[in-house]
Amino acid sequence: MTSALISAADLADRLGEPDLRIVDASWHLDGHDARADFADQRIPGAVFLDLDAVSDGDSPLPHTLPSPAAFAASAGVLGLSDRDRIVVYDTAGLFSAARVWWMLRIMGARDVRVLDGGLPAWSALGLPMETGIPDRPAFEVFNPRFDGAAVADLTQVSDALEAGDQVVDARGAARFRGEAAEPRPGVRPGHMPGAVNLPYGSLLNPDGTMKRGEALAAAFTDAGVDPDRPVITTCGSGVTAAILTLGLHELGRPSRLYDGSWAEWGAPQGGPVVTGA
Repeated sequence: MTSALISAADLADRLGEPDLRIVDASWHLDGHDARADFADQRIPGAVFLDLDAVSDGDSPLPHTLPSPAAFAASAGVLGLSDRDRIVVYDTAGLFSAARVWWMLRIMGARDVRVLDGGLPAWSALGLPMETGIPDRPAFEVFNPRFDGAAVADLTQVSDALEAGDQVVDARGAARFRGEAAEPRPGVRPGHMPGAVNLPYGSLLNPDGTMKRGEALAAAFTDAGVDPDRPVITTCGSGVTAAILTLGLHELGRPSRLYDGSWAEWGAPQGGPVVTGA
């Protein structure tokens, strides 16, 4: 299996290759302006993908998947084709980049990877940065091939829980237990009955890179997750669930991601909610 992660040193060696495309996919739950950070400093040649803009604008839920045609149009405007070698990063280390990696993959990108450790790893090596507003990239054609089997909806998650399948929640423990308020108004605290909590940070090293091999596998098994059994990943709004999905991919295990996540399930008309451990 080919890893979906690439180191900063390896990416630096490939800068300037004609089919390489680099995407800054930074997004912040607190509303911090990621686009301003992109203008301040970025990896040379990178384009900025606005996670909220490249989403279903008609959905009441945050940054849910758009239609394949709409995604393809947005990717094309950014100069991305499904045939390119795409590397996605974010300024946190490994946070929202995993979501965009997942989106690109399920929409048909043939070769997409995540910069392990993100912009902090790039900066730590003293690698070059660009500043200012970049020129608009030339339009490319992105031919979508949507993999619907990689996505789960509320009904499928409910059925999986009833069947005793594994639904793994990437939110922090306090939110999972219902001890901390949800960041979105009107969303109930707690978790799905039968869900397992695996905070996404458990998959990461202190420097923001992803654990590998036995350490990565142990992050799942220590939380009570059996990677050999079917897994649906979930979180607050489908962003950090993709970090779990990426981790399972690195272990050679498929999974589905619940796109609506807790923003949908925890809504007043969502699914049943429990609190506590």
